[in-house]
Amino acid sequence: MPANLIVVDHPLVKHKLTLMRRKEEPTAGFRRLLREIGTLLAYEVTRDLPLTYIEIETPLAPMRSPVIEGKKLCLVSILRAGTGILDGMIELIPSARIGHIGLYRDPRTLEPVEYYYKVPSDLEDRRVIVVDPMLATGNSASAAVARLKQDGAKAIKFVCLLAAPEGVATFHTEHPEVPVYAAAVDEHLNDHGYIVPGIGDAGDRLFGTK
Repeated sequence: MPANLIVVDHPLVKHKLTLMRRKEEPTAGFRRLLREIGTLLAYEVTRDLPLTYIEIETPLAPMRSPVIEGKKLCLVSILRAGTGILDGMIELIPSARIGHIGLYRDPRTLEPVEYYYKVPSDLEDRRVIVVDPMLATGNSASAAVARLKQDGAKAIKFVCLLAAPEGVATFHTEHPEVPVYAAAVDEHLNDHGYIVPGIGDAGDRLFGTK
């Protein structure tokens, strides 16, 4: 397994992902489970945040206590399905700044096409976490990270629910220094660029559009 690929091997993540995979799982359940896994992934991806110490007073005594150092995190959702993971991460990191990148995959070329982009103006000073449920071909994730780098982002991580080996390889060819956090790595992509066995179309299942 590549050094920059971190599979979150936690029983709760595995259990909830199994429930999400079931084709009979209703929209409400799928949405709730994706949000819950998003919170668990946020816990893992922020494990190495730097700390500093401040002086506080408890009800009993003064003390030096740790807090996160530097500017607040920036969470960047790749629309539209990234919203599902983003919602779960915000529950754990409510003060994070939020960015959105709108990309859709051309059905013929499978290449990403950007239609929306709005992020904080000081990315170079923030740790950036990019979220999207699927790392399939890797093209959309690579394009999103490249766009953020153009705006000055340096400390970037990518978080997904499922990854395909092909997508991981493509992504790390373009961005070898950016770690990928995933709940699972599945078998392969099919001829339509979908992860197998996967969960189907994450956006359609999240928003009930199919």
